[in-house]
Amino acid sequence: MAQKENLYISGHSKAVLDWHSARTAANSAAYLLKYIRPDMHILDIGCGPGSITADLAALVPQGSVIGIDVGPEVIEEARSMAAKRGLKNIGFEVGDAHALDFPDHRFDVIHAHQVLQHIGDPPHALREWQRVTKQGGIIASREADSGSAAYYPASSDLAEFQGIYRKAARSRSGEPDGGRHLVAWARAAGIDRSSITATASVWCYSTPEERAYWSNVWIGRLVESSMRENIINGGFATAKDLDRYAQAWRDWAADEDGWWTLLHGEILCHF
Repeated sequence: MAQKENLYISGHSKAVLDWHSARTAANSAAYLLKYIRPDMHILDIGCGPGSITADLAALVPQGSVIGIDVGPEVIEEARSMAAKRGLKNIGFEVGDAHALDFPDHRFDVIHAHQVLQHIGDPPHALREWQRVTKQGGIIASREADSGSAAYYPASSDLAEFQGIYRKAARSRSGEPDGGRHLVAWARAAGIDRSSITATASVWCYSTPEERAYWSNVWIGRLVESSMRENIINGGFATAKDLDRYAQAWRDWAADEDGWWTLLHGEILCHF
């Protein structure tokens, strides 16, 4: 099957990769870790720069981890990072989440962080992931839920941006509220409800350092990532609008009362 178009709205600019590189198994896959055994073989789908992938590899010294992503440039970043960490049981490949180039029942664990919300047909992808999962294996997915964001102080510009982002993501066949859809997507893929464990966790940003980090994530996307181009070209907002949203993020970060939370849905599918 031909590789599907990369629908990821933000692309892989330095600002985006810096954010993805801050993700670890501990802060982004905690719901999965107690199921990991040292001899497991793991597939990390949508691995990005490979920070979570590398952490998983360190947990399976008698096993192996393969990370795949649609972007060749980000795969090179991941390979470089793994080499610096001296990991020998890890590999990275360009791959399509809808059509995996692996035989049936190849992996003990399929892991995906912030992937299903960005692809065109989540149930189809989950069926494909199930194909390469061993009997007794696990599919693990964690997805943000954009519509759950709660923040202080109120900002009409940030509220406007939230709506623009959601429209733009959906125009590219994404679902920014992916977290709340996980159980439904898994059931649509034919996975029995009794095999699905659903949980949730929250990102919270409140300290000056946390506010600076979270605001810079979005300022970087508004200023230099392909999200800016996609929003402007799609007619969702103007360059002037995006600059105004970036300033709203700066203002929020500078406010000592600033607070932001974002809910994540998580599923473990046991086979």
